[in-house]
Amino acid sequence: MNTEIQSLTKQAKECVDLLIPLEQEIHQVIAGQKRILERLIIALIADGHVLLEGVPGIAKTLMIKTVAQCIDSGFCRIQFTPDLLPADITGTKIYNQQDCSFKTVKGPVFTQFLLADEINRAPPKVQSALLEAMQERQVTIQGETYSLPDPFFVLATENPIEHEGTYPLPEAQMDRFMFKILMSYPSKTEELLILDRFTEGISYQPKPVITASDIKKIQKIVPSMYADLEVKKYVTSLVDATRNPGDYQIPLASYIRYGASPRASIYLMLGAKAHALLRGRGFVIPDDVKAVAHDVLRHRILLSYLAEAEEVLVDAIIDQILKAVPVP
Repeated sequence: MNTEIQSLTKQAKECVDLLIPLEQEIHQVIAGQKRILERLIIALIADGHVLLEGVPGIAKTLMIKTVAQCIDSGFCRIQFTPDLLPADITGTKIYNQQDCSFKTVKGPVFTQFLLADEINRAPPKVQSALLEAMQERQVTIQGETYSLPDPFFVLATENPIEHEGTYPLPEAQMDRFMFKILMSYPSKTEELLILDRFTEGISYQPKPVITASDIKKIQKIVPSMYADLEVKKYVTSLVDATRNPGDYQIPLASYIRYGASPRASIYLMLGAKAHALLRGRGFVIPDDVKAVAHDVLRHRILLSYLAEAEEVLVDAIIDQILKAVPVP
C-alpha cells in the first residue's frame, strides 16, 4: 500500500507542476481571491461545474474569462437574459431550401469552457436547457443527440442581491453544480492592486499555459487518489447528518427541510481528492473533506421556513455539522 501511495503522490506532484503556471498566470490579471481561484481549479480537475455567486463588480466574469484564456481550449460566453430561448443555447435545425433538407446549427454550448453569465436572469425553461449538457455531456436537438467536447466545464454566475427580473435556479439544476462558491469583496490591499492594474492604462493579456489534454489527463488521475475506508465513512456521515441531524445530536431538524443528495457524497469525495492532489498528496485526509464541505453542501441543504424566518444561514448549519460529526 505504501508503494501505491508513493506512486500516487508522485503523480500528484507532477500534476501540481502543470497547475502552478495556470494559477500564476491568472493572478497576473486577478488581484487576490486566492481561495476562490483554488476552488475553481479543484472543480475543473474534478470534472465538476461551478456556480459563482457574488455582488456586481467583483470580477466574477473576469475571473472565469481569465481562467478560460489561460487554458488552450474552446471558450464561449452566454449572457442570460429574460428573452433568451433554449435553442439559443443548444442550437436548432434550419431548413435549407436549396437541397430541401434540414441542417443542424449547433449552439454555444458546444464548447469546452462555457460561461453562463447571470444565469438567474433567464426563465427556468432556458436554465433547464443546460441540465442535459451538464449531467450527460450531450445535447438533444429535435430528437437527435450530439456529444459535447471533452473536457466540458460550465461556470455560471449569479447576483444574490437583485430579485426583480430574476428566476431562482430549480433545485434539480442546482444539484448539477459541484460547487456553489460565494465570492466576497477584495481586501484594501487587493483593491490597491486593482487600481494599479486597471487605472494606469496598462492591460495584461493572459496567455495559454496549459492545454485541454493536460486538464483531461489530470481529471483521470484525480479519482485514483487513495481514500481510506474511514475517510469514506466520514463523507457519508457528513451527508447523512444533513438528512438526519437528530442521529448526531445536532438540534437542527426544524431548520432543515431536505438534506443533501447522494451526489453530495460523490462530489465531497472527488473534491477532497482534488484538494489532496493540489497539496501534492496521493491520499485524502479528513481536512481535505472539510476544506470543500461548504462549497459542496451549501446549495444542497434546503432550509425550512423557520430557518428563513430566523435568518439562519446554511453555512452556519454546515459549521455545526462539521463540529458534531466525529473526525476519523
